[in-house]
Amino acid sequence: MKVVLLAGGFGSRISEESVFKPKPMIEIGGMPILWHIMKEYAYYGHNEFIICAGYRQEYIKEWFNNYFLHNSDVTFDYRNGKNEITIHESHPEPWKVTVVDTGYNTMTGGRIKRIQKYVGGEPFFMTYGDGVCDVNVNRLLEFHKKHGKIATLTAVKMAQEKGVLDIGGDYAVKSFREKNKTDGAPINAGYMVLEPEIFELLDGDSCIFERKPLEMLANRGELMSYIHEGFWQCMDNIREKQMLERLLQENKAPWKKWEREVPDDHTKR
Repeated sequence: MKVVLLAGGFGSRISEESVFKPKPMIEIGGMPILWHIMKEYAYYGHNEFIICAGYRQEYIKEWFNNYFLHNSDVTFDYRNGKNEITIHESHPEPWKVTVVDTGYNTMTGGRIKRIQKYVGGEPFFMTYGDGVCDVNVNRLLEFHKKHGKIATLTAVKMAQEKGVLDIGGDYAVKSFREKNKTDGAPINAGYMVLEPEIFELLDGDSCIFERKPLEMLANRGELMSYIHEGFWQCMDNIREKQMLERLLQENKAPWKKWEREVPDDHTKR
């Protein structure tokens, strides 16, 4: 199943690095956080990605354009006045990645609307490009299929500034409202499953997915929550980036279910 990743925002709260690159391309453990999220889905067998790019979208395209080369053993032969390249061994993931320029100032709902033609008439995963999680996305998908509603989001209970949920005993989201820093209620962690009917609720570049569309779904009883009691963490600032880096360095990163050496943090030396 296709995985849609929102990766077009400015990342103003982590401007120390996002001034040079899109926030989802900021590295933790030597690789962009976007790559970590893609590895999560790939671990469960989902290898087709659609990236909703915007701010510095050329950076994302160039990174993936070079990804095969950077993960291969290569000989560059300049003899005889030529530039001959021989690939000896390659180690990239078996991914299909579509990077779409969804506009510089487009809101989240507008970005999803713009990639409709790449999704087609199928259900799809959707999440944000700045948070890692150890949720089992296949169980999430099973839950979604079982209830038959238009949308399922992953809910976690943390004191964070995210979209707040009022969840009923049947796991239906009764209401959806914007964040409040004092809330301790379950919050929207992303990691959603959406039916193609969602596109009917998205009405242009100014559409904010977390407001009218999710509120309408909640009011109609079409928004369900998958309760996740494990790890989830977004990367909104340098402090959170450093925390994720530390978890990787100490081999305690719950979302890391694959084998890959984490490089040393040379800034500590």
